[in-house]
Amino acid sequence: MKELSVAQLFEAYKDRLALSWVGSIGCNRSIRLVETDAYGSDIVGHLNIIHPDRLQVVGSAEQKWALRTRAQRRQSVFEDLCQAAPPAIIVADNLPVLDELREACEKTGTPLFSSTLSCSVVIDQLRHYLARKLGTNTNLHGVFMDVLGMGVMITGDSGSGKSELALELISRGHGLVADDVVELTRVAPNVIFGSCPSLLRDFLEVRGLGLLNIRTIFGETASRRKMRLKLIVHLHRQQPNIDTPRLPFEAQTQEILGVSVRKVNIPVAAGRNLAVLLEAAVRNTILQFRGIDSLEEFISRQQQEVLVQEDVAAKSAQRALALDPAHTIRAADIDDPSI
Repeated sequence: MKELSVAQLFEAYKDRLALSWVGSIGCNRSIRLVETDAYGSDIVGHLNIIHPDRLQVVGSAEQKWALRTRAQRRQSVFEDLCQAAPPAIIVADNLPVLDELREACEKTGTPLFSSTLSCSVVIDQLRHYLARKLGTNTNLHGVFMDVLGMGVMITGDSGSGKSELALELISRGHGLVADDVVELTRVAPNVIFGSCPSLLRDFLEVRGLGLLNIRTIFGETASRRKMRLKLIVHLHRQQPNIDTPRLPFEAQTQEILGVSVRKVNIPVAAGRNLAVLLEAAVRNTILQFRGIDSLEEFISRQQQEVLVQEDVAAKSAQRALALDPAHTIRAADIDDPSI
């Protein structure tokens, strides 16, 4: 089970959230996910006595409610809340800390902070931070890129050309997130973010050239800190006796951390422009996310063309039948009683 201490949270966000200690107790209290199917963003929110084990944030609305409540009732609520051992309590909106809350925190050793920022900003920032720190994660081998604003994981066997492809994409204006080791973290039911270990950040290894500092060579815009994983592009060598389907009728996916991610397989062969192929795959995926599928459009056109041809054939058959003398009834024969 992943966890971090309140002191680590304070050091990471004390400047960004303008946090200050109200007292100095409980710095070693841990923040962890109690429920197995919960996410880091689930353990922080507005003051909530129904879920007292969360990181509680007190804003203007909660302060007004407390001030409308009798002092005895207010003290009882805060004591019950602190007895449940929440990770910490933050008083936001630059509000004064109520005496009853301060006393309850001191009795139970609950960390108490104050912030000059608004309650919504504090909650939003902490949710993003805790989702990254406490989310389920894994490491994958490959190159993670930002291509046209989409997070693309390039995978393949050693020597398949992943790094060369990444270098070509960077020269075309796209960005590098991670090379060789990609840290993937699931921050929501269907959301996976990828980042690079700090030791390898901005570096790309290319055979024959060694390590390249992408940020130094191509500038600040050539490097990204993190991206959301949307597409996996797998490079594989074309096998001589294996026929790769030219038109896959079903979308391919790969499951990572319980999330199905779209996948495209690109055969590697001499003379193929992999950068152009990957960009085309990304553009096609963007259209599919918008509900536009090129294969379905082609099938629809083909079906319409078949219907048109069948209609033309039926009309031609009717005209031929009408012009056949064996089936033509003369006007003079209409009055013939023998007919």
